[in-house]
Amino acid sequence: MTHNRREFLGRLGIGAAGAGLLSWVPGCAGLPGGFATRHLPRATPAGQGVDPAGVQAFLDGVARVKMELHSLMLVRHGSVVAEGWWTPYGPEFNHWMYSMSKSFTSTAVGLAAAEGKLSIEDKVVSFFPQDLPAQVGEGLAAMRVKHLLMMAAGHAKEPTTEMVGSEDWARVFLGWPVEHTPGTTFLYNSGATYMCSAIVQRVTGQRVVDYLRPRLFEPLGISGIEWETCPRGVNVGGWGLCIPTEGLAKFGQLYLQRGEWRGRRIIPAAWVDEATTFKIQQPQPAQPSRPAEKNDWTQGYCYQFWRATHHAFRGDGAFGQFTLVLPEKDAVVIMTAESHDLQGQLDLVWEHLLPALRDQPFAPVPGAEESLAARLAGLTLPTPAGTGSSPTAGRIAGQEFQLEPNDLGLVAVVFDHEAGASRIRFKSAQGDHVVACGTGGWQRGETALPGSPPRLVSGGASPAGTKFKVAAAAAWKDENTLEAVLRYYETPHHDTLTCHFDGSSVSVAFANSIAGSGPSAKDKRGVLRGKLKAGA
Repeated sequence: MTHNRREFLGRLGIGAAGAGLLSWVPGCAGLPGGFATRHLPRATPAGQGVDPAGVQAFLDGVARVKMELHSLMLVRHGSVVAEGWWTPYGPEFNHWMYSMSKSFTSTAVGLAAAEGKLSIEDKVVSFFPQDLPAQVGEGLAAMRVKHLLMMAAGHAKEPTTEMVGSEDWARVFLGWPVEHTPGTTFLYNSGATYMCSAIVQRVTGQRVVDYLRPRLFEPLGISGIEWETCPRGVNVGGWGLCIPTEGLAKFGQLYLQRGEWRGRRIIPAAWVDEATTFKIQQPQPAQPSRPAEKNDWTQGYCYQFWRATHHAFRGDGAFGQFTLVLPEKDAVVIMTAESHDLQGQLDLVWEHLLPALRDQPFAPVPGAEESLAARLAGLTLPTPAGTGSSPTAGRIAGQEFQLEPNDLGLVAVVFDHEAGASRIRFKSAQGDHVVACGTGGWQRGETALPGSPPRLVSGGASPAGTKFKVAAAAAWKDENTLEAVLRYYETPHHDTLTCHFDGSSVSVAFANSIAGSGPSAKDKRGVLRGKLKAGA
């Protein structure tokens, strides 16, 4: 059992001997800490018609193609039958959702409509009289809330990049050229989702996250939610939601149940149907790499949900954040990840998990469920390969390298080493930024290191100096090269720091996981260069 899972079980009052029960006890009856009321029921895979061999095959496929998953949760007939987190990720931690956030914004619009606070037929201009351009063209005048929801605002180019570079995002959006008749042309548009969030805030007087708290998050037992905001204090809507894996599972299960939760109506069934059914066709690729019927990105778009193959629908976010709902199988598949092949990620689901969802009773191979439970409990991401020490480590221990001027504002770096751990301490005018690295394992901490964590979208970013949770590990690649991997485990991303020592000099190169790796990868932070402090 991994450390983070032991820690989580300990908070629930369950020791290592009872770890297997967490996954397989139907309803979690009698578990302490309110688990039974705040968590989905747990059951054995076979008890809910799921072949554990199919889940094993899925995990084999992930490993074979070297896909980086952070969590997996499979729900069948309302019970979690398989769940796992790749250490240092864990069940108790939030995770950035990127565009998976959009489906929650859509839900807020649906609830506001049900309360009579807006209609999806309302014109967008009616909500922002102070932000309109001097001349309101026909396209903007015709744009309705439903057009924002279905990614058919009428733009030929998405305005999000320009929006997030400004103080007033709504003003930029409303001033953007509307070149197509709204409702006729699909263009994936995170700015449109932001406008949905801004509209909900206008009509309710609350940020979306606050509006949803008593209506969605609290009834489902989801706590600790965070959601980034724009400079005007509006939740960014199209991204920026931070939520644990099981929060996604509950959300998916709620939609599978057409908005009903334990006998209580949370979302109108009519809205669930409206939000998850085909609204507009995405453009077909000019040179398709696969048949259209097997392309999960051309099955049609809904209201901030996607249609998928196999009669499924989904919310999804960049780098593989998925809430996949399969009504015909009465199942929900949740994945968080840093994947650079989202279709490949879904292909593994279709190839292995879908056929594992049996429609007829079956008897699993003896020991199969126990083997799967053990594997899920022991998932981990690899630490850097190499040795735990080097002659150079002793020579530079505690020595301060003064850095050349750099955009990060770092003035010096100090390296300390001891059995099983390394510490990299960057100095700046604002204070020290310490990264503690395990050797052969992940060591948790926090850091406000400038330039971290990597981000796909700059808008909504936390203020400079904000500390992010990080798990770090380091190894010596050769006598003079220390490699450290920093996993910001409430985000999909990580940094790799390559520290090379040459006599009295050091260079520290950054490589963020968004840019990738290899000679062509570029990181805007550049390379830090420094020399031992005089007299050291």
